[in-house]
Amino acid sequence: MRFKSLSGKEIVDVSSGTKLGILGQTDLEIDEKTGEIKSFVIPEYKWFGVKSGHEGHRITWNEIIRVGEDMILIQPKKG
Repeated sequence: MRFKSLSGKEIVDVSSGTKLGILGQTDLEIDEKTGEIKSFVIPEYKWFGVKSGHEGHRITWNEIIRVGEDMILIQPKKG
C-alpha cells in the first residue's frame, strides 16, 4: 500500500470513538532497513492549526484494524 492511498483519511480510535486526526497531518516513523512504516505520529494542535510541540498520538502499524475508503480504524494497545 502506498502512502498516497492513505493520505487524507481520518484516523478513528474504535474503542473510544474518538477522531485522532487526518493522515497527511502526521509524521511517519519508517524502519530504515526495510522501508516499512513502523508508526504514525499525529501531532497535537493548538489554535488555528499550529502544532503545540507535543507529540499527540503514536499509532503503530499493528494497531490498525482496517483501512477503509474514508478512514483508518485503530485499536490502541493497552499498557
